[in-house]
Amino acid sequence: MERNVTLIGLFAALIVALGFVPAIPLWFGVPITLQSLGVMLAGAVLGSWRGALAVLLVQALVAIGLPVLAGGRGGLGIFVGPTAGFLIGWLPAAFVTGLIVERLRRVPVGLAAGIGATLGGILVMYALGILGFWLVKNAGLKPEDTPMSLWAATAIMAPFIPGDLIKVVVTGLVARTIAQYRPSALLARA
Repeated sequence: MERNVTLIGLFAALIVALGFVPAIPLWFGVPITLQSLGVMLAGAVLGSWRGALAVLLVQALVAIGLPVLAGGRGGLGIFVGPTAGFLIGWLPAAFVTGLIVERLRRVPVGLAAGIGATLGGILVMYALGILGFWLVKNAGLKPEDTPMSLWAATAIMAPFIPGDLIKVVVTGLVARTIAQYRPSALLARA
C-alpha cells in the first residue's frame, strides 16, 4: 500500500515536472506540452488504476488552484477553457494505456506500452480533447460568430500528432527499459 501511494505521488510529480518544460503556444489556445508524456508513462508503468490515480492527483492540484500545468496554469477555470477536454481526458487516457499494457501480457512490454499509449494517450485523449475544444469554441457564440464544426476542431489538432507519436515511442522505450533493468517496478505487468 505504501509503495503504491509513493509511486502514484511520484508519477503525479513527474506529470507536474514535465509542465515546467516550456509549452509551445499555438494560435487557437491549446499549447503543445510534455505533460501528456507523463500521462502515458503513468498508465504504462503503474497500470490502469494507479496511473489514473496519479492523474487524478494532478487534476485535484489544478482544481485547488496550484499552477501545475504548463505555463503555470491552474484553477477551476482550466476545466472550462479550450484545453478542458484534454485535461479531463488525461484520466481515461492513463487508465486505457495501463489497461492495455496489463492485458497484452504476451506482447513485448515496449510494444504493449506503445499500443497502449497510442490508443489511450492519443485516441482517447484526442476524442475528449477535441470534443471539449469544440464545445468551448461553440459556447456563447455571438450572433455574428460562425460556429466551428466538429471536423474543423479535429483538423485544428493535426499539429499535435507528430509530437504525440514521439511520446508514444518514448513511452514504449521507457517501459521496455524498466522491464529489462527493474522489472518489479513495472507495476502494469506485476
